[in-house]
Amino acid sequence: MKYLQTLSLTSALTVAATVAPAADYSDDIHKNDYKWLQFNLMYAYKELPRPKDANSGHDYLEMEFGGRSGFFDLYGYVDIFNLTNSDNSDKKGSSKTFVKLQPRFSLDAIFGKDFSFGPVQELYFSTLFNWGGGGANYTDSQGKVVESIDVNNSFWGIGADVMVPWFGKVGVNLYGLYELNNKAWNGYQISTNWFKPFIHFENNSFIAYQGYIDYQFGAKDTFKGNEQATSGGVMFNGFYWHSERWAAGYGFKLYKDVYLIKDSKKLESTGISHYVAVTYKF
Repeated sequence: MKYLQTLSLTSALTVAATVAPAADYSDDIHKNDYKWLQFNLMYAYKELPRPKDANSGHDYLEMEFGGRSGFFDLYGYVDIFNLTNSDNSDKKGSSKTFVKLQPRFSLDAIFGKDFSFGPVQELYFSTLFNWGGGGANYTDSQGKVVESIDVNNSFWGIGADVMVPWFGKVGVNLYGLYELNNKAWNGYQISTNWFKPFIHFENNSFIAYQGYIDYQFGAKDTFKGNEQATSGGVMFNGFYWHSERWAAGYGFKLYKDVYLIKDSKKLESTGISHYVAVTYKF
């Protein structure tokens, strides 16, 4: 079994929050187009899931990007772990990279109709892909070399942009999980993400509360012969200062049987982890 991060600091709405909401694309399918790119230098402390005797944390570089072009909406990132190849990193012996892509396809733009209603601004066919950098060997607490199988997950479902009091526009997606390694469906996931500036300064910088929730449910207690939790997930809460080119801040994740891994004495999957980050925006 491998222990890779499959979630990261979500700031996909940093730029999107400034785009004027409009679901009617009959006049111009590209009227809400935008794109953004940033690099995040990060450190994670006691990220879960993790063996009880694992080292405390790891550094990593994240290239994060997103944008909109016509009916195509995209968020994603590429992580490179343990930049200095430190022996004290909890990523020692794990895959070096991880990729997440979240393509969504606007039904409003594809069909040329305004499907908005109430607080729902726009509807999407939503997908999500998590890819590890390839299987790696690691040494367990007894010194035995264990071959790991990397993450290859896909999610398929529907999504929406929803206006929520105080938060503003929140992304909501409901997926079915299809595990590419096992070639089988394994329950469902509901995901939300938000970006809310709430303290503004005279120099146009601001502090934002940003984060996400990924919650899996409806899974069987045994999948392909392996015991698993029937539900579980993670919530990220970040507080970041933003300027035009820079951002910096702290966030924490709350876990409960994350990735459907049951919390145990040997492998922790429930608890809290901490993150710090410095960002440069292109």
